[in-house]
Amino acid sequence: MNYKILYLLGIVFFLGCAKEQIDTTTDNNTNNQEQSQLLSTSEIDEIVWKSLKETNRFYWKNVDDNVVMSALSHSDSLLSIGYSPDGIEDFEMAEIDINDNAWKKAREKLIETIAKAQGIPTSELSFYQGETLPYIQIRTANLAVISAIRNLKEVRYADPMGYGATTVGAMQRSGSGCGDPDPLSALPAGDYANYGYNAFVPWNHLNMGITAAHSQSNKGAGITVGLIDTGIGEDQDNLGNKFATGSSYGRWIDKNSTYLTCSGWWWWYSCDNEGPNDQCNHGTQMAGIIAAPKGTNTKAVVGVAYRSNLIAYRATSDVIINASEEKQGVSDALVDLGYSNAKIISMSIGDVFHSGQVEDAVEFAYGKGKLIFAAAGTSLTWTNWYGVIFPAYLSETVAVTGITDRPNTYEECSTCHYGSEVDFAVIMQRWYNNDRTSLTLSRAYNSPTNLPEYVGGSSCATATMAGTAALVWSDHQNWSRSQILLKLKQSSDYYPSRHSNFGYGTVSAVAAVN
Repeated sequence: MNYKILYLLGIVFFLGCAKEQIDTTTDNNTNNQEQSQLLSTSEIDEIVWKSLKETNRFYWKNVDDNVVMSALSHSDSLLSIGYSPDGIEDFEMAEIDINDNAWKKAREKLIETIAKAQGIPTSELSFYQGETLPYIQIRTANLAVISAIRNLKEVRYADPMGYGATTVGAMQRSGSGCGDPDPLSALPAGDYANYGYNAFVPWNHLNMGITAAHSQSNKGAGITVGLIDTGIGEDQDNLGNKFATGSSYGRWIDKNSTYLTCSGWWWWYSCDNEGPNDQCNHGTQMAGIIAAPKGTNTKAVVGVAYRSNLIAYRATSDVIINASEEKQGVSDALVDLGYSNAKIISMSIGDVFHSGQVEDAVEFAYGKGKLIFAAAGTSLTWTNWYGVIFPAYLSETVAVTGITDRPNTYEECSTCHYGSEVDFAVIMQRWYNNDRTSLTLSRAYNSPTNLPEYVGGSSCATATMAGTAALVWSDHQNWSRSQILLKLKQSSDYYPSRHSNFGYGTVSAVAAVN
């Protein structure tokens, strides 16, 4: 099954349906003048492509009102608007209270401006308001409304939530990251090592010093890792009732969902939460890399921090944060984890499009002291001109990419992005065989053997680094995020220097726990 083709066809189908629904709906928000200014999706995508080629970034704030209006018209018309009091620019997202007077006034002014531009009383305006973060969401494709919003000094961003470029989508990466579980029928020699209790360790754990670190550390005990991804497979017992068995005793796993499937114009009024079960397989794979247990006697691979706790969120349907529901799901998961006792957050997800709402949520979690690892990006080889993706390029996140095990050199994995924003690299692919990557648990539970499956890309690298950080933090539980990050840097190849594309390079886990 070619998931890239299905994914791209899905984008085209979705955008085509959304456009048809808007055009055939009587909508007093759109007049003939606005319709005559409507750009096609190919015209919008060309603007996006040009920005990415020139700056490796795309921000909606850098295009004019007409481009924003057109993008809203070609999608679900949901506009996320971040606000702040006029004159207050330097603030900590985790410290604000949106119910304080200044923030409340800014929000009220925004709502009044939107209602006035629509020609309706404020009481009749339909909108969704963030409970913690300073944003509201409306549905509009009205150029006058968009212009009025963007002219307000209180507005920090006004981003179409659901627009995903059709042609740009083809260049982002090799698909959605989803696939049917594909457990190996047997473990290839050289790709694993016996680890006792009928368990196996992936080959790259030896390269990264992870197996050696286990004998000299608390193995993640007492540390909680937050995972924001596609959920966890309900049939994978090693991430279920066997999670706290064997050598992984005394810990817990918590499965949640902030991903809502929605219908109708006002998606926040008509959404269903389908629960935390993984329908993609990607989240299950990442959870296995971070915290798969040791000692379940099922021939399963062991996670990096096999004694750590895990809080998993199903926040997306795949690895690309491009739908409105996914941006909302990721934002909500970051806020929840900000309030939680998790010290580390792993995000093997991203997009080429920047999202102000998601960035606010990252800043919130960061402000709560969380160490956030994010994937630098995974794509086809012919798209590797593109650098580090969002949110990995943010200063609040630690960007991770993958490399091969080719001796005496740094060589990016066949699908991995790299660039100046990368902080660490993880060995996860054989240099002589692109298909032989790291190993992890599968969503399919193959009792009694539970044989693993291959997993690669910067996703795998990110989860591996999150687990490595848990190993270090479990030995120094009173340390701050800055101290943990410094220890990881000091245990890397290039510290105190940086490689132009691979940051501080690979981390020796055994050096980091000593």
